[in-house]
Amino acid sequence: MLVSEDGAAARADRYIAFRHAAFAKYWLARLFGSFAIQIVSVSVGWQIYDLTRDPFDLGMVGLVQFLPALALVLVTGVVADRFGRRVIMGLSLGLEGLCALTLLILTLTGLFQPAAVFFTLLWFGVARAFLAPSSASLVVNLVPAEHFANAVSWNSSAWQLATIVGPVAGGLLYGLSPIIAYTVATVMLLAGAALTFSISATGQHIVGEKASLDTILAGFRYIWKEKVVLGAISLDLFAVLLGGAVALLPVYARDILELGPWGLGLLRAAPGIGAILTALWLTGRPIRDHAGLIMFGCVALFGLFTTAFGVSTLAWISIPMLALLGAADMVSVYIRETLLQLWTPDHVRGRVNAVNSVFVGASNELGEFRAGVMAAMIGAVPAVVFGGIGSIVVAGLWAYWFPQLRKARHLEGRV
Repeated sequence: MLVSEDGAAARADRYIAFRHAAFAKYWLARLFGSFAIQIVSVSVGWQIYDLTRDPFDLGMVGLVQFLPALALVLVTGVVADRFGRRVIMGLSLGLEGLCALTLLILTLTGLFQPAAVFFTLLWFGVARAFLAPSSASLVVNLVPAEHFANAVSWNSSAWQLATIVGPVAGGLLYGLSPIIAYTVATVMLLAGAALTFSISATGQHIVGEKASLDTILAGFRYIWKEKVVLGAISLDLFAVLLGGAVALLPVYARDILELGPWGLGLLRAAPGIGAILTALWLTGRPIRDHAGLIMFGCVALFGLFTTAFGVSTLAWISIPMLALLGAADMVSVYIRETLLQLWTPDHVRGRVNAVNSVFVGASNELGEFRAGVMAAMIGAVPAVVFGGIGSIVVAGLWAYWFPQLRKARHLEGRV
């Protein structure tokens, strides 16, 4: 794919994607949805740990949300390609809103117990399993190809902005009352669903072939064949699977750094602060060369900063380390998402993104389960340090095993 003169001009305009009304609505819906999820995540994590004081339960919070994405991977991508990504995204946000409402009802009635919460989070996971491929695939249908890199930066910034404000707001709202926190999350998710449904029909190429095992597995075949894409998403899978420390932040906030709910919100926000600043920088200064080497370097830095956070017992050191690991992760996300969307044909984009969502879910939710189990066995600090070192090792191994990705220079097309 060649970059046109219009594309070069678009890079000079960091707000070019918002000239398209459909993208503006999509971005706001994604912001609302991501913001609400952060509020729910902080509130559930604190409420569960306050109830049981068992880090294993924090790991279970991640596991029950990941399992649906794994179980439904052969379905969610086909649904996104065959039935319209806008509709699936809107329905998924609506289901998440109902789940947040359920958590509110459990809190109001005094029935907030692990079994009921995990069952509700399982449905959260179902909604997220359908939301991930539909929302990731939809954005490319809302802007011209030459504006897509800019849209990727802003799309990531919506999530990162939510990770900055959402956890702090979640901690503050939970400090006032968990009822208030879950009410705000419910309203924002339903508003996101309404915004999504208000987007006009897109130019999506709807899959017309008869459903079969061959069409279902098309996403897997494409990723396996395209080694640059395979290397990028598997690198993220194993680096974040090992290096993720988010699930253990309630332990750090309460027992190691001795902070309260507001402090937990600040810890949760710190990676987002680093990421959003990096995303804003990338909207005006996109990566134009040596993309593969930059990606590997940033994954290694992610592991280094995770390790430093793990051993720190001082908030003024821990919070900057979280911000720095968020900045490094943002660069990796930017490169991976741009490669994935621009190198994938539209008719299989939903199925490819469904597979990618399982990789992302494994790196996040399953990574939280890994952290929780290890913390229960050997302690929170060794669990985080082990993961950070593991991420550095993964960066080195993947740079050796995927030379095509290491040599990738430009994001706009194939090497």
